[in-house]
Amino acid sequence: MRAMITGNQAAAWGARLAAIDYLPAFPITPQTEIIETIAQWVENGEFACRMVTLESEHSMITAAGAAAATGVRVFSATSSQGLLYAMEMLYTVAGWRAPFVLANVSRGLASPITLEPDHNDVLAARDCGFLQLHCATCQEVLDAVLIAYRLAEDAQVRLPVIVNLDGFYLSFTREPVQIPAIHQVSKFLPPFDSLGLKFRAGKPLSDAMAVLGGTPYSYFRYQNHLAAMRAVNAFTSSAKAFGDAFGRHYQAIEAYRCDDADVVFLMIGSFATKAKAAVDRLRKAGQSVGLVRPFLLRPFPVDDLRKILDGKRGVAVVDQNLSPGTGGILHKELAAHLYDVPDPRPVLVSFVGGLGGRDISNDEFYAMADVTREASEQGRPPPPRLLFTRQDWREMRKLQAIAHARQSGGAAP
Repeated sequence: MRAMITGNQAAAWGARLAAIDYLPAFPITPQTEIIETIAQWVENGEFACRMVTLESEHSMITAAGAAAATGVRVFSATSSQGLLYAMEMLYTVAGWRAPFVLANVSRGLASPITLEPDHNDVLAARDCGFLQLHCATCQEVLDAVLIAYRLAEDAQVRLPVIVNLDGFYLSFTREPVQIPAIHQVSKFLPPFDSLGLKFRAGKPLSDAMAVLGGTPYSYFRYQNHLAAMRAVNAFTSSAKAFGDAFGRHYQAIEAYRCDDADVVFLMIGSFATKAKAAVDRLRKAGQSVGLVRPFLLRPFPVDDLRKILDGKRGVAVVDQNLSPGTGGILHKELAAHLYDVPDPRPVLVSFVGGLGGRDISNDEFYAMADVTREASEQGRPPPPRLLFTRQDWREMRKLQAIAHARQSGGAAP
């Protein structure tokens, strides 16, 4: 079945097709449509799922992890401040090795408060132990949820997975999405085989709820790391099985028109579709430009990334996030992963854009390509820069003038 649905509805369809058993939920913009869609199906008798609204995201993730540990298939969703409110339990349930899927609809973090998207919320969770898939289209959202369950429940992994989609730009955008039949999905994603994960009073398990001393703590934490590293191969296997079943093929890192590219953009999320369009236009203008988009961000597919960037002269890293005091997160991670690559390594140029949902124009993509090409010719990167135009600056000055006029009791300009 093909339908025009939003990214939120695509996430809900992914959960429905995965035949989830339990949905602990708490509403937050711009995610709420996901749980509203599932709730409507449950109320209408179209979908057999136990749904419970908790009093907070902290309780919601606690319930999700506890239920997954008993051997049922669990789904939940959150966004922005809600993900941060649940942060304590993200670390906890990942340590339980409780496999479930959490959709995060990215939204910028306070302060100042905003409802529009960037990636600081999900990247704040990059070290919690959850695996992460990052989507660029509504179709990818549905597909990623299904792939995420197969990945999370793999016997060599057993970790929860965040499926990330951009708020508003993707969550409320309608796109044509191919919705597979449930019998097709059941062949790709069989019922959750808990393989001894179920808690039973007479059958104790080694789950490290509490330990004394650094030795057992180190052991269990490193086991989490090893499981995440095994997820690279598990993702490749799951994505191949998905492609065989549905004809849509995914790689840990999408490389678009990169084979003969001298300069590439590297970015995640829905704005990468704009980067693709910019690449096509730059190609028509005779420039050798490509796009690198990590679909799997945790674990980071380092080997794939190094192969794709081998021979490239420059990389424009476009971060839709900002880590105060250090800059763009993806830029710093990429630099670390390429640190021990023999020369010639590509010159990495850092751009921060799209914060709080700010658009990135075609002209800005063209300018980033020019700056990166020039930096690659000079052999050194320029200082990191924020994508911010003169028009943006005039708008800010206008807003500041209005605020100052109100504070002084005068008329707004």
